[in-house]
Amino acid sequence: MKVVLFNGSRKDNGCTFTALDLVAKSLEFEGIETEILNVGRRVFNGEIEDVVKTASEKVKNADGFVFGSPVYWASPSGELVMFMDRLWAAAGADFRFKPAASVSTCRRAGNTATLDVINKYFAYSAMPIVTSCYWNEVHGKTPEDVLKDEEGVQTLTMLGKNMAWLLKSIEAGKSSVTQPVWVDKVMTSFIR
Repeated sequence: MKVVLFNGSRKDNGCTFTALDLVAKSLEFEGIETEILNVGRRVFNGEIEDVVKTASEKVKNADGFVFGSPVYWASPSGELVMFMDRLWAAAGADFRFKPAASVSTCRRAGNTATLDVINKYFAYSAMPIVTSCYWNEVHGKTPEDVLKDEEGVQTLTMLGKNMAWLLKSIEAGKSSVTQPVWVDKVMTSFIR
């Protein structure tokens, strides 16, 4: 089993990468393969089509996902939102019924609003949303600060354990439980 983690920060090795690495290490401890893709900087540099193409291929074969973002203006980075918009347009069907989690990092506030925006993509695609023992967030201005946030570190470590448990449960149930059938959405217009 494999989980792909997407770093929506403009910094490849900043606070968001550090947070995602905590989740990845917890997943790996549970026997789950991981890969972190730094997408934020590449989107910022105008490489959106290339990064979406690469990510679309990864999504097909992955069993679960974690999307991480720093908080910019009390919401996810614009780079992550642009990436997710394009990725869902290109590979939305490949996300269906696969577990996902959101992770946010910030110096002060805006974390829960960031998590809410990211989680809406999952809800739209019938994806089980993985939670932890608190909101999937960590605080710090630097990667070193992130690691000092004991509650945040515990939360992200537990997130990895919970995702591993859900992935293993899904795998164990495949032989005896039928996956739901996707139906085309009814699109109601409220304007008459």
